[in-house]
Amino acid sequence: MMSLARSAARMLPRRLSLAALAVALLFAAGPAFAAETAPPKIDTGDTAWMLASTALVLLMTIPGLALFYAGMVRKKNVLATMMQSFAITCLVTITWMVAGYSLAFTNGNPYVGDLSRLLLKGIEAHIVKGADVGFVLGAGTDGATPYTIPETVYMMFQMTFAIITPALIAGAFADRMKFSAMCVFMVLWSLLVYSPIAHWVWSATGWVAALGAIDFAGGTVVHINAGIAGLMCALMLGKRVGFGRDNLAPYNVGYAVIGASLLWVGWFGFNAGSAVGANGRAGMAMAVTQIATAAAALGWMFAEWAAKGKPSVLGAVSGAVAGLVAITPASGFVLPGASIIIGVAAGVVCFWSATSLKHMLGYDDSLDAFGVHGVGGIIGALLTGVFAYGPLSATDAAAEGTVGGLHQLGIQAEAVVVTLVYSGIMTLIILKVVDLIVGLRVTAEQEVEGLDVVLHGEQLG
Repeated sequence: MMSLARSAARMLPRRLSLAALAVALLFAAGPAFAAETAPPKIDTGDTAWMLASTALVLLMTIPGLALFYAGMVRKKNVLATMMQSFAITCLVTITWMVAGYSLAFTNGNPYVGDLSRLLLKGIEAHIVKGADVGFVLGAGTDGATPYTIPETVYMMFQMTFAIITPALIAGAFADRMKFSAMCVFMVLWSLLVYSPIAHWVWSATGWVAALGAIDFAGGTVVHINAGIAGLMCALMLGKRVGFGRDNLAPYNVGYAVIGASLLWVGWFGFNAGSAVGANGRAGMAMAVTQIATAAAALGWMFAEWAAKGKPSVLGAVSGAVAGLVAITPASGFVLPGASIIIGVAAGVVCFWSATSLKHMLGYDDSLDAFGVHGVGGIIGALLTGVFAYGPLSATDAAAEGTVGGLHQLGIQAEAVVVTLVYSGIMTLIILKVVDLIVGLRVTAEQEVEGLDVVLHGEQLG
């Protein structure tokens, strides 16, 4: 009996040691298990960059676009033109919150999102990961790890895109649309045109994205979309009173220069922010944006110099905007050398479209919404297909090296045509409906008097 007790006593420390080891292993494994089951954490660096980018893109509309457009109209329409940008910012903010975001960025089907985010239901507790918003926006900080930012921030970032796109359209009908008609049109267009196209191109379930089309920051969704809508507005409303006969020179080119400069600065949020993180792709997008913009301004300037004998200030800033437009779809996918080619092409071709094409075809696109944004967007979308560089691309073809080529160019052309057709037809339908409801255009007498006084009861001092 004594020997049995001694034997048990000798084994007890060994059992205690094994138990202690088991407990230690359990506690050691605990954090690893917790890490596997815990929800993803917010990346504060990416979130900070996205907050800054959101503010930069909002800066593009108010005051950037407001000043740019206001500087190119006559004195009697300056306040009304600024009011358009300001009012659109307010209208689309609410529209996006109520339904636009849900229609654009929830899964739904290949053509439109569902209503799971109606009135932003459930957004407060959600973190956006790479898979939630599709391959177009990139994979994350290191190219593999999904980025994690609050969905509220992502929603706000995309809201600023939804705001500036219809605001661009206003340049085509400057000086002649009723304010009431503009308000109704912009709400309907945002829901029926912008949100579906954003879903097609940028949602993980969008059918244009499934084709393999790439649009980093909005060549199709923003610029071609707004450009063709602007052209439909110009055709539907007709020419301004005195077009081709009276002096319709800009009131204050200085406003336009300030506005274009704000657009240039804000565009870094537009393009580099579309990386949805503070990462290498954002850095490359920022670099090519700067380079292409400078190249386009020089391209327009020298083309105008050769054609008219003098390089105008308004021409130089318009060229810069054309470059910003053209590099937008390519900014996350091309290298600096290609960005120079894209910029020069945009500057020269948009100079021709803004100064010659509209006069050849006889339409009155007041501030060249189609001539700069439509044409520049087409150039950028197509040349993205030519110059897309594999290691920067987020498509499966990246593993093979270079994505650009005839096949990708064909896909890009298909995305361009689809956007032109859908946006053009839907814009005409919406304009017809608005015309029946409130009428589209002010009277000739009101137009001559000026929209500042007629529509808002105010005038520039």
